[in-house]
Amino acid sequence: MKLELSRVVQGGCRLGVLKGLGRSGQHSLEVPGCLLYTRCGTVPHLTQDTLHTLTNLPSVTQLTLSTIAEHQEVLEDFKDGFRKFAGLHDTVLYCSLHDPVTPCPAGHITNKTVSVWGSGGRIELTVAKFMALQRTVRPDWYQSMADGETWQSNTSRKRVRKSVDRTLAHLDECLLVHHKTQELQGVAVFGVVEGGDILEERVRSAKETAKRPVAGFCLDGLQTGSMDQALRIQLIAAVTKELPEGKPRLLQGVGRPDEVLACVEAGVDLFESFFPFQVTERGCALCFNFDITPDPERAVLEADEERDTAGETHENGELNLDDQMTSFEINLKDKRYQDDFRPLVEGCGCYCCRNHQRAYLHHLLVTNELLAGVLLMLHNTAHYLAFFGALREALAQDTLDLLKKKVLKEKCGQTKSKE
Repeated sequence: MKLELSRVVQGGCRLGVLKGLGRSGQHSLEVPGCLLYTRCGTVPHLTQDTLHTLTNLPSVTQLTLSTIAEHQEVLEDFKDGFRKFAGLHDTVLYCSLHDPVTPCPAGHITNKTVSVWGSGGRIELTVAKFMALQRTVRPDWYQSMADGETWQSNTSRKRVRKSVDRTLAHLDECLLVHHKTQELQGVAVFGVVEGGDILEERVRSAKETAKRPVAGFCLDGLQTGSMDQALRIQLIAAVTKELPEGKPRLLQGVGRPDEVLACVEAGVDLFESFFPFQVTERGCALCFNFDITPDPERAVLEADEERDTAGETHENGELNLDDQMTSFEINLKDKRYQDDFRPLVEGCGCYCCRNHQRAYLHHLLVTNELLAGVLLMLHNTAHYLAFFGALREALAQDTLDLLKKKVLKEKCGQTKSKE
């Protein structure tokens, strides 16, 4: 695995290609970019064939131990690894510890173990069991064990320091076993940077992790909702200064477009693409604009869209802003869409937008049809991946400021409508 940077923009944004992925080294991933979010190897709501109607899918599929740890015995009996077990297309497998969508109860970390939660409850992992899982799953790269329970705002400095020490100790043990395990030869290990909201501990964690023979870095404990955006950016910027330029930085738990832009400016390369799933589960469709090419006809369409959706947060009685609905999406359960015969997004090339209207999606949602989740997940995934493509293009063309204005205008629009 090698990160080849073509540009570093405004001192922090990194544009390039992560090459040599997979054991054969034939895959690559453009950065800034995202992984393909799955649950037990499957993108929620979509079969493999349905998923592959989308173009430009990420070459890296994210698995989480929280969804597959309870199947360890079955995988051991199967003997051919998780990729074949799940019937996945040709893809690079990345195995993380937790599902970014599912919150984990705190208080179950010790000096020797971490815990994950599957459908059957808590599963306690020692280093030996964790590494046995990796040997059984056969990922192409995986996140090392880590103590990430320091994102709460009331976490003491002593507890944060302990989390950094534990995470480094876990990493050392994992690397020791890794290098002795034949089945893991050629597999990459990502070290985890912890440190809560304490700058000194974040920097210490980054410096120490960078000394280890890891292929990349996971920035943990900076999830959406866990801390103020300005503090998150300050911590990320401090951490990335301590990390080697030629290794990728993956940020866990952040997916909202405005936050992605800010974190890319601070030096982040990769993100988990769970945000489209969250939007889908709310019965919503991503509908924010990131097209910065001059087009008078497009400008008219945007003006009509803004006028039609103005004040939606007030008029929609079912909308619950406490459920984290964002300004980047529209709530298709709203009655305003029952006779709206436009596609979800004008010009979107996904199957949903080419074949269906907002009114049809509204009908599917209010009648609880399973097809609603399929069509929304197709669109939301396509729209989100297109956003990352626009982000890379903006970095290549020195138009990042224009892209930020276009995307952040969506957030400002919601703020004004709530006043």
